[in-house]
Order: sequence, then structure tokens, then C-alpha cells
Amino acid sequence: MSLRSEHSRRSILAGMGIAAVGLTFGLEGCSKEKTAVADGEEAKLNFYTWDTYIGKTTLSDFRAKTGIDVNMSLFATNDELFAKLKAGNPGFDVIVPSNEFVQRMSEADMLMPLDHAKIPNFKNVEKAFLDPPYDPGRKWSMPYTWLVLGIGYRKSKVQGVPDSWKYLFDSDQYKGRIALLSESADLIRLGARYLGHSVNGIDQATIDQVTAMFIKQKPNIKAFHEDNGQDMLLAGDVDLVLEYNGDIAQIMTEDPDIDFIVPKEGSLLNSDTLCIPKGAPRPNNAHAFINYLLDAKAGAEIAETISYPTPNAAARALMPESYRNNPVIFPSGIGFDRSEFGKFEGAAQQSAFETAMTKIRAA
Repeated sequence: MSLRSEHSRRSILAGMGIAAVGLTFGLEGCSKEKTAVADGEEAKLNFYTWDTYIGKTTLSDFRAKTGIDVNMSLFATNDELFAKLKAGNPGFDVIVPSNEFVQRMSEADMLMPLDHAKIPNFKNVEKAFLDPPYDPGRKWSMPYTWLVLGIGYRKSKVQGVPDSWKYLFDSDQYKGRIALLSESADLIRLGARYLGHSVNGIDQATIDQVTAMFIKQKPNIKAFHEDNGQDMLLAGDVDLVLEYNGDIAQIMTEDPDIDFIVPKEGSLLNSDTLCIPKGAPRPNNAHAFINYLLDAKAGAEIAETISYPTPNAAARALMPESYRNNPVIFPSGIGFDRSEFGKFEGAAQQSAFETAMTKIRAA
């Protein structure tokens, strides 16, 4: 997988290149050269994460501090991550699944319980992230970033503030100027939220109702995007887009005509996390790396680079006011207050979401 130059939730550091010490793109050859060991472990670590979802100097700083080389491999989706480890861990020490997949992977016995004694920087985490519903007590995961879906829009092209999902899901007011996220679970859940339901526990009748709504709306939709909706908005291809707050925050620095809102009906929260997969060859190094990523200074460097909201209170305190008080990076208001984390509710439910999306695309 190569680095992409466009902005994306998963592709943020266009100028990063491959300068970080120890950075590779695959496991091949990454652990053949033996180096000094600590606690009986080779001074290496295999990190499996999203595309350029790290600070510019994080890996080299970690190496300077610990002597441990980090070899970074990339995945594009949670499904890819899950499939890669389902048949057995090929050698990864730290992975970055999203919240639903923490639950899914722990239930499938694919994760190693964390030793909190080896992660003293857990004390830096915001109170709201200490005991999430997808991982009570943080047995399996540590928080890395969080994000919320909402509407990115071009102010000069939209009348007022588009404070409802209706503008995207159930109206022809901006026909041909709308882009929706193509991920099936996110789209169906948000459609259900617009219709007054929780994003969890959605029954088949509601899925069918949401499917019919999107099929009716489809002539008004320009594209179902692959998490590059912010690029379409920035380029002027669309005027309203379903996207993550971090993505829109990034392009707002380039174009003051762009803004973001979490619709009043509420939305879907996500959190990307740090986990140790079962069978990790270097669990001590893994704990050390996770602890380092939760360090205040390291966390601030990551947040400064990727422009996503950090759950690290100590890191946030080191950031400039323009970050700490940015209402897009850290949303508030009725829509945000009504937002929920999605739960993994089994393969059958996921299949139902995918079937619905197939019907929408085929209509």
C-alpha cells in the first residue's frame, strides 16, 4: 500500500514521506536483523495502523528514547485488519482497531488483555474515555483518537446552517451537490438516527425503511464516497458531505468558506484504539509503545500532525488554543449530546447492513 497525497481520515500527512526511523510497509524482513534486547525481547516492534495516522517524529522519538525500532504496516479498513489477524497473528505487536472491532476482536479471542501497571500514562486519558461501553475498564484497548460524523458544507452555497440529516437524506434542495459515506453500517445507522431510532439495536423493519429512504434520495446524491468526501467539498464537486469532523477541520484551514455541524438528531461516534493482538511476539515492547503514545508531549505531537480530537487530557493541555477550543475538532451542542457509539451486534446484523447498501447502490 502506498501513501496517498489527498486528505483523508486515514491519509493526513501529505508531507510526511517515509522519514520516520524504522518505517516499513510490510512484515517482510522487518524482524530478521537482531538488535539489543530488553526484558528478553528484541528491540523491535511491528505496528499495524491506518495510513499515516501518526506524528511526524513519533517513531523516531520513540526509538531515541527506548532503542526500539518501529516497523509500521498499513491497513485500509477494519475488515482488512480483522481478516489479517483472524487466521492467526503474523507478527504484529500493536494494532489500531476502531471501537466496534475492539468488541468484535475481544469476543473472538484475538486480543491480549492489557497490563495497566505497564501503562502509567493511562492517567493522562480524559475521564470520559476511561470506561467506554465497548471496552469496560479498558481491559483490551487504550484510546488513541475519537471522531464524530457530521455534515461538512460550503457556506456560500448553502442557505443557513444545515442542522439536520434531512438535507442529505431526505430532500432535493441540493440535488446533485451531496456526497454520502459509502460504509454500510455508518450510513444505515445514521439513517435510522434521522428517523428517530438509536444507532444500535436496529431491527429489519427499520433497515428496510432506511433503505427505501436512501433509494428515493439517490437521484439527488452525486456520490457515495470512500472517505474522501472532504476532497470533493474542497474541490467544489459537492456542497454538502457526510464526513468526519477531523477531515473537515483539516480542509477548513485551507478554505474559510467550509464549515461543519453535527445534526440535531444526533450522530455516530467512533474511537480508534491501541491494542495488543493475541500472539504478539513482543508484548513488553508493545506496552512500552502504547504508554509512549499516551505521553503528554508525544500525544500533542500526534494531535498537531493529524488534527483529530485527542482523548489525552495532558496532550490537549499542551496544544494551542486554536486546537483546544476548535468547535469542529471538539464539537458540542444538542447534536453532539445525542450522539452514540455504535456497538458490534454480530455478523448477521453487519450482513443486513451490507445487503441494504447493495440494494441502494443497485437501485
